[in-house]
Amino acid sequence: MKRARRNNQMKIVIFCGGAGTRMKEETEYRPKPLVSVGGKPILWHIMKLYSHFNYRDFILTLGYKGDMIKDYFLNQKIYNNDFTLNTFSRKQKFHKPIQDNFNITFLETGLETETGGRLLQAKDYIGRNEFMVTYGDGVGNIDIKELLNFHRKQKTIGTITGTHPYSKYGLIKINRKTNLIRNFKQKPLITDYVNGGFMVFKKQAFSYFDNGPIEDGLERMVKDGQLSVFRHDDFWKAMDTYREVRELNKIWEKRKPWAVWEENK
Repeated sequence: MKRARRNNQMKIVIFCGGAGTRMKEETEYRPKPLVSVGGKPILWHIMKLYSHFNYRDFILTLGYKGDMIKDYFLNQKIYNNDFTLNTFSRKQKFHKPIQDNFNITFLETGLETETGGRLLQAKDYIGRNEFMVTYGDGVGNIDIKELLNFHRKQKTIGTITGTHPYSKYGLIKINRKTNLIRNFKQKPLITDYVNGGFMVFKKQAFSYFDNGPIEDGLERMVKDGQLSVFRHDDFWKAMDTYREVRELNKIWEKRKPWAVWEENK
């Protein structure tokens, strides 16, 4: 993947307001986007992917424990650095450079608001005709530049990224004559596509959304022939349960498949 060279002020809306009820082991104490993968919040990983392609202007739609997300970025220099503190003068000396360069709008959108309603509240902060949207819990080695080029060629109002999920169940292959099991396949990759987030819209899309889930608006676009899919057949994984948190951390330890920002180091 190649890094985009010129600066671009396109906004990226990231949904950060949900309570993450299916992973209470983590989200009882912090919002889902702050759940740690490789020592950093999964939200940071998502933002690093976009910033690798020089898209750095984010709108975070906050809700559940949103103050913790504000606190993380306000104090990111402290959280992610070795530093020396003089307790009398309160002077701080930081020993590592901060490499992140994010421009973040923190938008309070309510505790119970659906994703469509959160997106509508972000409308006034989106200046351009195009904007991007994703969820705060999925990572992949998506080529954001190629996604945007594809969207523009399609000339539809919206484009979503189609990805392949892994089944949480093991599958068995059976000899139908003998009813004997031929083999097990643990957590196979599903060949059908799901919406992996990483979406691009024209501003006309706001006429399709309401205060319900964003998926309702996507279905309306489908009926009008205004929604395209950018097929991504490489790595993608969402984090919806505590088991998936552990799986993502194990993947990060072994190979970091979505860390495209580290490729040229």
